[in-house]
Amino acid sequence: MKYDYLIVGSGLYGAVFAHEAHKKGKKCLVIDKRPHIAGNIYTEEIEGIQVHKYGAHIFHTSNSKVWSYVNQFAEFNRYTNSPIARYQNEVYNLPFNMNTFHKLWGVFTPQQAKQKIRQELQQVDITEPKNLEEQAIKLVGKTIYEKLIKGYTQKQWGKKPEELPAFIIKRLPVRFTYDNNYFNDLYQGIPIGGYTQMIEKMLAGIEVKLNCDYFQNKYQLDSLAEKILFTGPIDQYYNYQYGELEYRSLRFETQILDCENYQGNSVVNYTEYEIPYTRIIEHKHFEFGKGDKTIITKEFPDTWSVEKEAYYPINDEKNNALYQKYETLAKSNKKVIFGGRLGKYQYYDMDKVIAVALDESEKI
Repeated sequence: MKYDYLIVGSGLYGAVFAHEAHKKGKKCLVIDKRPHIAGNIYTEEIEGIQVHKYGAHIFHTSNSKVWSYVNQFAEFNRYTNSPIARYQNEVYNLPFNMNTFHKLWGVFTPQQAKQKIRQELQQVDITEPKNLEEQAIKLVGKTIYEKLIKGYTQKQWGKKPEELPAFIIKRLPVRFTYDNNYFNDLYQGIPIGGYTQMIEKMLAGIEVKLNCDYFQNKYQLDSLAEKILFTGPIDQYYNYQYGELEYRSLRFETQILDCENYQGNSVVNYTEYEIPYTRIIEHKHFEFGKGDKTIITKEFPDTWSVEKEAYYPINDEKNNALYQKYETLAKSNKKVIFGGRLGKYQYYDMDKVIAVALDESEKI
């Protein structure tokens, strides 16, 4: 065996694991089917702007161990995520907070906002929410649901909110303060110079092979290493023998514009169902960029198929039950470790990816 570990995927999970194994003297080969490292957090410099090629990624955590860990590889700026929601010709602050409630109802105090939500809830009979629609209405009332949640959710998931499980919306931040910071975490920011250079530092001294599709060379690659860390889709690894796990995909339309500032904010969500994209990202605002040009990306939710990139696991009962079958196979596999969003069929924020990868590397 030429390597101790073959690491399939150079995203955050694979890079952290590879870095930790390399530190312990293990010989690693990292492969990726894409022509670049860093997975979905890949950033590319265009016109002096770090472009988030696979959607906006804002690092945030309350885990001091994880924060210290990433600061080994990058200096983070003071970016604070404060997205805007646009509904028809109206603009609202996200997360839902006192600025949102004042714009909607003209209220000034938390008591007045809570009273408005209570009044709206009295008009519906919801005790135990059975789906996303009922859960959202119970959280914020019908006005906010209709304007800022319903259409966006239907676009994002390709299903009506009443067909989606309630848990999807439970993480929605609702605040009765004038605070536009989307996250409650202690630490937040974006690596100065983008995420790609952060992953490059993690992979320093480690052999990396790009444009290398694991499944086209599986037999040969498997023979090179004692162990395999696999961060691709777990159902694909087992040749979909129980069926395909479902995801939502995304597609992106990026434009370079001859203007200094297109929308005044890094992220603007479009909540009407009739507008096909869910948000427009203006990349220069992630790093407080200057210059005469700007770059925007429209993000379109997309129906997933095995030929497309898998972004969001659909963790409903049917898919979770299917994943359990694949997980049983994985537990009996002594050579392969499954990790990351696709390997575990679970949506992770970036700090959770790092924490889980560190835990896994410490175990073995």
